[in-house]
Amino acid sequence: MYSVIVVPPDCVSVDGQVRIAAGERLAFGRAAPDGGLTIAHEGVPRVAGEITAHRSFWLLSNLSEHQTYVVENPEGAGEHLKIAPGRLDAPVPFEFARVVLPAAGDLLTFDVWAPRHAFRSADRQGLPGPVTAPAFALDRTSRYFAVLAALCEPRLRGEPHAPLPAVEELVERLRGVWPAVSRSAVYWNIDYLALKLRLRPGPDTAEPGRRVNGKKESLVSLALRFDLVGEDDLTVLTAPVAESLR
Repeated sequence: MYSVIVVPPDCVSVDGQVRIAAGERLAFGRAAPDGGLTIAHEGVPRVAGEITAHRSFWLLSNLSEHQTYVVENPEGAGEHLKIAPGRLDAPVPFEFARVVLPAAGDLLTFDVWAPRHAFRSADRQGLPGPVTAPAFALDRTSRYFAVLAALCEPRLRGEPHAPLPAVEELVERLRGVWPAVSRSAVYWNIDYLALKLRLRPGPDTAEPGRRVNGKKESLVSLALRFDLVGEDDLTVLTAPVAESLR
């Protein structure tokens, strides 16, 4: 049974997809062998690389001499891997992935799906000791979470390198669910999030006169890296949030 699906750049139907089973290999390049994935572009090496299926993930070999390949996670808001020239069998853990090949000024892409991912949790019933404290305690009905969602929205919408919204843009984005929102309120919530997520020290431990720069970038980076905000959470920007912070 297949474990990896490769979707060529010009694929328009299921019939154009390539399915490979665990242990099987698929070569790709400008002059791919029979059964391989041919990418007809003068900037693609004749033998560009190879994909190997391995149950719930896959391996990528970069057989070019000078060009780094990038594997993006389209659902990861900028998450990606760099595969150096000559690197063999680099493991790719993404369930949905996009391989990006720089080619003579163009960026060519094809998708690779690994739909056999499995998930489970350990049975902890009857184990002694208290339950594990949550890593990040966030109240999704609060105003601060709406501010965090608005900060993350551009990159969650599929623009991983989008600039973060300015405070004025955040005010406009939040006004529909928070009519009384103001610049000072947004600033306060950003400061509160930085403190809550421990990106800045508390008042008892902060060094006098020291300020934390790049709070918005740090907040978004942390939130997206640990999936504190997902695309489904953007519904808080279309439904009224709680009247008070908790």
